[in-house]
Amino acid sequence: MSDPLPSLPIVWHEAYEADIGVHVFPTNKYRAAHDILVGDGTISESDIRRPESASDEQVALVHTSGYLTKIREDSFSWQDVMVLEVPYSPELREAMWLCTGGSILTGRLALEHGLAVHIGGGFHHAFPDHGEGFCLINDVAIALRVLREEGLIERAAVIDCDLHHGNGTAAVFADEAEVFTFSIHQQHNYPMWKPASDLDLGLADLTGDREYLGLLEEHIPPILESHRPDLIFYLAGADPYKEDQLGGLSLTRDGLRRRDELVYRLAAEAGVPVAITLAGGYARRFEDTVEIHCETVRAARRQLLGA
Repeated sequence: MSDPLPSLPIVWHEAYEADIGVHVFPTNKYRAAHDILVGDGTISESDIRRPESASDEQVALVHTSGYLTKIREDSFSWQDVMVLEVPYSPELREAMWLCTGGSILTGRLALEHGLAVHIGGGFHHAFPDHGEGFCLINDVAIALRVLREEGLIERAAVIDCDLHHGNGTAAVFADEAEVFTFSIHQQHNYPMWKPASDLDLGLADLTGDREYLGLLEEHIPPILESHRPDLIFYLAGADPYKEDQLGGLSLTRDGLRRRDELVYRLAAEAGVPVAITLAGGYARRFEDTVEIHCETVRAARRQLLGA
C-alpha cells in the first residue's frame, strides 16, 4: 500500500472579499483563484483551512494603540483615506483582521508541512501608526511577531517579490535583526518614500524575466545561508507582470511562474519552510491576475510533490 500524497495546506476565507466599490484592487480575485484551483483539481476542499480573525492583542504587536482606536472608532480623516487609497468600512476591518489570522495560520502550517499557501495576505504597505497603499494592517509583520512571541520561530526572512517596495514591513523590522527583510521592486514607482529593507533591489523600468530571475538566484542563497531563518514569508505579487495597470516591469507569466519555482527550490535546498501570500496584482485583464496567482499555488503543489 503506497503512502498518501503530501497535502498542501491552503488558507482562505470567503469573507476576504470586502466590498470596496469600483476599484483597481479586485478583492474578488481570492474567491476566483479558489474556485479555479478547486475546479481544476490543484487543491481540494479538504486542503482548505478557514482561519479565525486575529485578536486585537495580536494586531497590537505591530500597530499602535492610537491607530487601532482610529480603526475601531472609524475616525479616519479624509487625508487618512487618501493615503490608505481604499474606503474604510467595518467590513474592510473584519476582512483584514480575518486575513491577518489567515497569515498567522499559514505560518504555523508552513512550519508543520514545509509549504503553506495563503490565498490572500501580503499587505506590506501598512505602518505601525497608519495604513497606506490599500493596506489597512500589516498581516505578515503581525504573523511574524505572533510566531516569535509563541516561541515557534526565532529568526525569519521576508522575501518580498511584489512590484512595489515593502515599505511598511521594512519600517516595522528596521531595528529587529531577527527578521531579515528583502524587497525586489520597481524603483521608480509607489511608494515614494522607501525606508531601507535589509536588502533592497530597486529595478529599472521594463526589467524583464532574465535579469529579475538572475538577481533572485544571486541574492536569495546568501540571505538564507547567512541569516539562517526558521521561516520565510514569501510575497508572491502578480504585479511585476508586463500587463499590470500599476506596474512598469516586463515579466511574463512564464517568468513569474519560474520566479515562484525558484524561490521554492532555493528555500527547499536550504531546508527553510515557506509561508506564501499572494500580495498585489492589478492586470488589465482580471483573468491574468487570477491565473498568475493560481500558478503560484500550482508551483507550490509541484514543489511539495517533487514534480
